[in-house]
Amino acid sequence: MIYLDHQATTPLAPEAREAMLRWLGGPDSTTFGNPHSPHRLGRQAEAAVEVARERVAALFPAGGRVIFTGSATEALNLALRGCAPVRAGMGVAISGIEHAAVEETARSLPNPLTILSVDGDGLVDAEGEWPAGTGLVSVMQVNNEIGTIQPVDRLYERARAAGALFVCDAVQAAGKLPIAAADMIAISAHKFYGPKGIGALWVREGVELTPLLTGGGQEGGCRSGTLSPALCAGMGVAAELALSRMAKDAAHTDRLFARALDLFAGWTLNGSATQRYTGNLNLRRQGVDVARLMSDVRQVAFSAGSACASDSGKPSRVLAVIGLSAAEAKGSIRLGLGRYTADADLEQAASLLETAVAAQGR
Repeated sequence: MIYLDHQATTPLAPEAREAMLRWLGGPDSTTFGNPHSPHRLGRQAEAAVEVARERVAALFPAGGRVIFTGSATEALNLALRGCAPVRAGMGVAISGIEHAAVEETARSLPNPLTILSVDGDGLVDAEGEWPAGTGLVSVMQVNNEIGTIQPVDRLYERARAAGALFVCDAVQAAGKLPIAAADMIAISAHKFYGPKGIGALWVREGVELTPLLTGGGQEGGCRSGTLSPALCAGMGVAAELALSRMAKDAAHTDRLFARALDLFAGWTLNGSATQRYTGNLNLRRQGVDVARLMSDVRQVAFSAGSACASDSGKPSRVLAVIGLSAAEAKGSIRLGLGRYTADADLEQAASLLETAVAAQGR
């Protein structure tokens, strides 16, 4: 199997797996303690969690705290539902291409909602207006479907000037690009070669949150529930590794992206060719039946859009927002390149896909 779906999830880095194994001990080990217990086993587990917290915190700007969560979706829900401006009834503004974790959450709130416009390149209008009384603005750093890098620095600057909080979904940026400044930032470990089942919300000093989960008071009172030292340790090592390899990984995906554009010369790139993370290659081709393509090329793991919406059967909301017709959206695929993608993998995948597309035209 050739894996080209790194926006959906990434393989677990061997270094992260090794770090996790120590904290998956059985009854004869001394590493199964509850990190919230006061005895020696608990303190050992707590120390592992705090080391991981420091490593994850290094991904973010200075001046904030890391709250471990079960996922980025939970982190975003905590940020949007738990912040003071939203609870006070102030307006919310989001882009038209946010992940469902933001879009559906924002729509479920009773607060007034503004949708910021997005152009045909998949870029949010950095100068787009939001109404007076808007207390929270949420825009992702890198789009999960088309890979476009959003002007979040400018949006954060404008939100601060307007007295609003700025939330950034940095799930697709963390470990690959320097994370942009914001008031709250959500990430997920399994998007940068860490384990599934753990995410984090970074919260700027001075920003107050009302917890969604209550009962134990863990994570500084912001998120109740017993933490897994194994998951925390894996996320911490994955974060440390990603920071140390960021330039190397970026050069690798840049080179693969350039090669992929040659290999898929008959396809059209969706989204900006320049303002994008190069590990994301979203392409369309007229007349291609993507459902059939995925069935015919089972040796390659790729996507027709967001993994979270893959069972809906509906055309991509993101592709519709940037102006693609339903037919164009249904003729689009997403190839996700990553740290462990080899040149030979990409070339073989391109050959298999092009052969299958040619067979559709017969």
